[in-house]
Amino acid sequence: MAKKENTRRDFLGKTAATAAVGSFVPYFPMTNKAFANNAKNDRPRIGCIGVGSMGTGDAQGHATFGDVIAVCDVDQRHADRAKNHENIGKGKADSYKDYRKILERNDIDVVSVVTPDHWHVKIAIEALEAGKHVFCQKPLTLTLEENQLIRKACKKHDDKVFIVGTQQRSDRGKFMRAVNMVQKGLLGDIEKITVGINGGDQGGPFPIEMAPFELDWEKWLGQAPLVDYREKRCHYQFRWWYEYSGGKFTDWGAHHVDIATWAIGHDKEGMGPIEIDGTDAKHPCEYKKGWPQQDDCYNTAHDYSVKCKFANGIIMDVTSRGDNGILFEGTKGKLFVNRGKITGVPIEENWDDGKYTEEDQLRLYKDKTPEGHKNNFYRCIAEGGLPLSDVFTHVQAMSTCHLSAIAARLGRVIKWDPKAEKIVGDDEAQAFFARDRRTGYEIMEV
Repeated sequence: MAKKENTRRDFLGKTAATAAVGSFVPYFPMTNKAFANNAKNDRPRIGCIGVGSMGTGDAQGHATFGDVIAVCDVDQRHADRAKNHENIGKGKADSYKDYRKILERNDIDVVSVVTPDHWHVKIAIEALEAGKHVFCQKPLTLTLEENQLIRKACKKHDDKVFIVGTQQRSDRGKFMRAVNMVQKGLLGDIEKITVGINGGDQGGPFPIEMAPFELDWEKWLGQAPLVDYREKRCHYQFRWWYEYSGGKFTDWGAHHVDIATWAIGHDKEGMGPIEIDGTDAKHPCEYKKGWPQQDDCYNTAHDYSVKCKFANGIIMDVTSRGDNGILFEGTKGKLFVNRGKITGVPIEENWDDGKYTEEDQLRLYKDKTPEGHKNNFYRCIAEGGLPLSDVFTHVQAMSTCHLSAIAARLGRVIKWDPKAEKIVGDDEAQAFFARDRRTGYEIMEV
């Protein structure tokens, strides 16, 4: 079948209603350029905000589908590297330290946000308001409040495509197959899910240092409290500080809790756990009333088994112990899946033979071609419809992740009303629903 030639205007115009899929469409690898025409004027133009290690990889992926014409990072070393990278800026991209310079440009169609977690929602909402399609890395949010803010913004800007970087959803051979098996009832009634996400790092005390000349430390901190620079607070190590992230709860949790939530159908607004037991959790430093008592060492949980109970009786154990991956236990069998394997009697005996069909894959892909993660993003820009990793399902998984972190910080059981989206009967726990933001770094409400 001949490929339809889209003009850039067609490609980037407002999303149209998705046509019903009548037959299975073949898989395209990540290098597919079906929606990135060779003519320069027909290719989407992309701005990449945050081009550190993960941002560099994502920027190269985006460059497969369009032209990266601007890069931004508060660390000039990162921005310079991306600008001159042969597969990203090619020496021609404009380079900025202030992300707003990218958002105010009318010639940029797509924005990639790959910053530390505490910057995601602020930049993403402003990008939507600026009329951009958005790719944002996981975890999308820092707090339960941010879940609501970004969901509201995406509902307002429903003509823009917003995809989250939870690429496990695009793994047809393992994660999607496991989701299909659970959803079709082949494991019977699910009774327990063990979500293995590894333990966080321990370390410190770390000394105060001079920030590198190329790094704007104050801008890096953003909404978080203004503190002295310590190398282990910055770049990848930010993940082990609750000020900027949620530790492994929101790191690997954003992947594995997402898959588990999707599989059991709790990825819709108003759904989620009702009780979260954080009594079995250890942190690298002393805590009082949910707050670390040191500012010079990592403070996210490193050893834990947080049990999340759902209204239907399912227990989801979010744990640092055992193998990284997801173990589903049902009345008819068990199934384990991670990035390296999918195992268990259901796989050995091929229980889903004939039941994991092309139609199932299209259903799970929301009637889009089963293909790579960024392929799905650019296909949705061209054709309309929600991407595989949409904001609305992602924030449902993030609620469980954030609640697990809150319960672990407090070291007790908390109760959650998923419809009201409120912690019940515990004002101290509910205080962690949102965080104070530094003046000048407020998040826009739309």
